[in-house]
Amino acid sequence: MKPFSHRSVLLQEVVESLVRGPGGNFLDGTVGGGGHAAAILAASGPSGFLKGCDRDDRALEAAAGRLAEFEGCWELRKGEFASMPEWVEAGWADGATMDLGVSSPQLDEAERGFSFMQDGPLDMRMDQRQGLTAADIVNGWDTESLANLFFELGGERESRRVARAIEAARTGAALQTTLQLADVVGRAKGGRGGAKTHPATQVFQALRIEVNDELGGLRRGLESVWSLLKPGGRLAVITFHSLEDRLMKEFGRRLEREYESPGGVDVPELRIPKKPEARWLSRKAVVSGQIELQENPRARSAQLRVLEKLNK
Repeated sequence: MKPFSHRSVLLQEVVESLVRGPGGNFLDGTVGGGGHAAAILAASGPSGFLKGCDRDDRALEAAAGRLAEFEGCWELRKGEFASMPEWVEAGWADGATMDLGVSSPQLDEAERGFSFMQDGPLDMRMDQRQGLTAADIVNGWDTESLANLFFELGGERESRRVARAIEAARTGAALQTTLQLADVVGRAKGGRGGAKTHPATQVFQALRIEVNDELGGLRRGLESVWSLLKPGGRLAVITFHSLEDRLMKEFGRRLEREYESPGGVDVPELRIPKKPEARWLSRKAVVSGQIELQENPRARSAQLRVLEKLNK
């Protein structure tokens, strides 16, 4: 098994948005290999403190090693960021970050089943304790449910054709490996045909998001982590696809509004005035520069948005 080695994206941008001098309390809801956490502690030292979590055991092990030099300045626990209020006091943090999506080590390890570039079991679980796997979905869901999943979470335009191909392929025997599935999807879509991306990219994205309940976790996590920030505290979120980014933007827009909409339906006549609870540090998302993109092509889809919590 390869060492857990992950290159954090938009590293300096995250640190500059959260650390405003020595000291401070910080949260990392997706600690990964500890890259962002280590940079935050280095910038806020010697008195900064960070609490972090991750669903991946190997990530936590790697992060602990990475943070060893900052002994006494951090605490790590296994879990998702939505559960952080169970062990972090409300209003504790000066800054928080979440680096969403799948990490490079998870993609590179065939046995995790995230990648269509090498053969491995159809797994895709970030937390190996959970029950649902990609194989359960591929072999157990009906054609219509698969098609809807691939379209809604992957943006796959040929979702129905792909779903029918999967149903036909699994009739004789269950699909068990990533390359088996990638081959079925590729043939259903007529091969790569000179496209830059693999034909199975969107299907694999949809499966990964569903297996790990990434969008549900993000909705819960944004609310949870926000409750842990002090007034003036900042939340820095890195997204990697439009579904994540849309949720982050909707969350920020709701908090920056000067009104509430009863029942969640925005009828101007029924709006209730309120003070804004947040402001964007920048209206536009921060993206990687050319140097980072050359060194780390996986950063090309990363977008950073930062919200600051206002005094009520």
